[in-house]
Amino acid sequence: MSKRVLILGIGNVLWADEGFGVRCVEAMAESHALPENVRLLDGGTQGLYLLPFLEDADALLVFDAIDYGLPPGTLKLVRDGEVPAFMGAKKMSLHQTGFQDVIATAQLLGRCPPQMVLIGCQPVELEDYGGGLRPEVAARIPQALQIARDILAEWGVTVGEGRSDASLLADPSIRWAAYEQGRPSEDEACRTGDARFFPGFA
Repeated sequence: MSKRVLILGIGNVLWADEGFGVRCVEAMAESHALPENVRLLDGGTQGLYLLPFLEDADALLVFDAIDYGLPPGTLKLVRDGEVPAFMGAKKMSLHQTGFQDVIATAQLLGRCPPQMVLIGCQPVELEDYGGGLRPEVAARIPQALQIARDILAEWGVTVGEGRSDASLLADPSIRWAAYEQGRPSEDEACRTGDARFFPGFA
């Protein structure tokens, strides 16, 4: 029986580099032909809603933006028992707390994937509501996907060129290309709040 593999991208695409993990699974779906035993999932910020997906997997590969205190854009690979610790080392957002809870619950139930890998990227910018990936982080996606292919090969998964099922990814309207192409100019859209309520507004 083939190993059931879950490839999960987590994070919030609305907060700049927080979207790294989600954009990685999107890129993988668009450029890699994965076998039927491999499932691609945009986990977003869903927390415990992800538990059934983990319970159904023999191996888990996660893409995420993680603050390791390293130079911006640095990739770091974490394996197996170290994954939960790194997810909570320095929380950047609620989705990391939520995903820690998912892993802890799966472990408590005895249904956590025995093999886990986290491919994390040090963010450049997070405090930019509505912003996209910064160039240093976006440039790491091809390298992150190559690391993922190497891990999958270790797990006996053959990856080809092509496309994969994207039914568990975000709606096409907020995928990377559409999100960036639809971005209004800085003059048209204030991302710090409603200017009518700023101090001193006349």
